[in-house]
Formats: sequence, C-alpha cells, structure tokens
Amino acid sequence: MRIDCPLCGTRDSREFTPIGGAELLDRPAADAGAEAWDDYLHNRANACGPSRELWYHGAGCASWLVVERDTASHEVLGVTLAREVAR
Repeated sequence: MRIDCPLCGTRDSREFTPIGGAELLDRPAADAGAEAWDDYLHNRANACGPSRELWYHGAGCASWLVVERDTASHEVLGVTLAREVAR
C-alpha cells in the first residue's frame, strides 16, 4: 500500500504507523462529563468500507496525517495533514 504524504510525496505504508480512527482528533472538552470521556476512550466504530484514520509518519517527516481509506480494499482515497483537520 502506498500513502501520499502531503510533505514527502508517495511513500510505502511501512514508513507510517496507524494509530486509530480520526475521531481521536475530536476530544471532548476538559470539563465534559464522565459519559463523554468514556465514549471517547472506549467506543470505536469498526465498519467495513470508507474510514478516516490517524497515521503517524515516523520514518519520514514526523507528521500526523488523516488517511481516508477503504478498509475492505485498502485503497487510499485521500491524505490530509492532521493539523488541517483538527479543530
């Protein structure tokens, strides 16, 4: 699988570390209730098909990326720097 890093260009996926779903970027507010934090920490969607994932380019530019990928075919649909997606 090849990933198009916005800073380094097309690279082999072995240069990257998948961390989890990109919903990790949507943290609850510090004063959010226990239910919101429990949901954030423990509940993950694991659907087959298009997904948004957080990947780290540790063997390259050390950037955090949001990779849009089809989990059924492993086709990479798009890559964005996480700092451009995070609120």
